[in-house]
Amino acid sequence: AAPPELQEKTLVLVKPDAVQRRLVGNVIQRFERRGFKLVAMKLLQADQVLLDKHYQQLREKPFYPALLAYMTSGPLVAMVWEGYNVVRSTRAMVGDTNSAVAAAGTIRGDFSMHVSRNVVHASDSVETAQREIGFWFQRDELVAWESGDRDFTYGP
Repeated sequence: AAPPELQEKTLVLVKPDAVQRRLVGNVIQRFERRGFKLVAMKLLQADQVLLDKHYQQLREKPFYPALLAYMTSGPLVAMVWEGYNVVRSTRAMVGDTNSAVAAAGTIRGDFSMHVSRNVVHASDSVETAQREIGFWFQRDELVAWESGDRDFTYGP
């Protein structure tokens, strides 16, 4: 089995705007190219109960009703990616929440025009990732599998 540091996991949501714009494959490709391992994925229509749990820290914000409307406006793709420093690396790959300042080469910098349509969500810490993964996936939906490219990705 992989050593614990290679088993860090993060949640990535491809938001409804990105699904509508047919960007799911582009997002997946970036994580695969980076060397991360996909361990769970599903297409779903999120409901308010799930989103209230996911965005519990934002529920009192004035923009929350608009966020809820956006996140329930169509299907999204929930994924769990695994690998070394995957949480921090994913945040770097995703780019700034504000698309106007997201660097070129990041997912938001390349695909997003406005902060309210920012293509993806990514967990902001290992602890948050564990909690968020639990909202979106049952434990038996996470697939443990050995990656044949591990030595090429991480070295001996």
